[in-house]
Formats: sequence, C-alpha cells, structure tokens
Amino acid sequence: MFGHDPRELAAVFVGGALGTLARAGLETLLAPDPGRWPWPTFCVNIVGAFLLGYFTTRLLERLPVSSYRRPLLGTGFCGGLTTFSTMQVETITMIEHGHWALAAGYTAASIVAGLLAVVIGTAVVRRVSVRA
Repeated sequence: MFGHDPRELAAVFVGGALGTLARAGLETLLAPDPGRWPWPTFCVNIVGAFLLGYFTTRLLERLPVSSYRRPLLGTGFCGGLTTFSTMQVETITMIEHGHWALAAGYTAASIVAGLLAVVIGTAVVRRVSVRA
C-alpha cells in the first residue's frame, strides 16, 4: 500500500482514533463560548505539545528503535489529540464577535505555551538517568 508498512499505518490509525476520542470527549464536556477563553482546545494543544516533546525524545534517545511506537504515539495519538484547525476556527469566531484582544492573546499564548511545553517534555526525558 504505497510502500508503507500496513502495521505502521494501523499504529497511526489506532493512536489517532484514541487521541481524537480524548479531544472530542473534552470538547463535548466543556464546549467553548466565542467570548471566553477556549480552555478545552488550549489544554489539549498544550498537553499534546508536552507529550510530543516527551514521546519523541524518549523514543529517539532512551528506547530501542521501534517501527510502531512513534507512529502510534507521536503521529497518531498526539496528532489526533491536538487541533490547530479548531484553534484557527475559534480564533476567527472570536474576531467575528469583536473579541480582538482575546483572539490575539489566545493565539500568542497557544504558540508560546506550546513551544514551552515541548521544551519541558524534552527536558523531563533528558533529566532522567539512563538505566543500563
């Protein structure tokens, strides 16, 4: 199938399904209002960024090479959990409702907090001693 290992694609599919279900559940429980901070999307994006930094560093630097862990956890789970497109739609909706400052703050905070979360996730792995 296009030169890809079907098991690798299955790992992406399973991870993506689990991440998407987690995000959808949170969004259903805490539906955002265009005049307020969209906490569900913000939280899943920051948690997803942290997990991506953690998983990527751990998988590349601490564990034996695996063809399926990174597609399952990084591409699949973190890709399904996080949602840049929802962040964009929420930002546009804020702007359409005249909440310019909220939209600008949300966008800036999402980018800064996401990058910081990746750095922290990476640092957490690198500070743990390697067991022989």
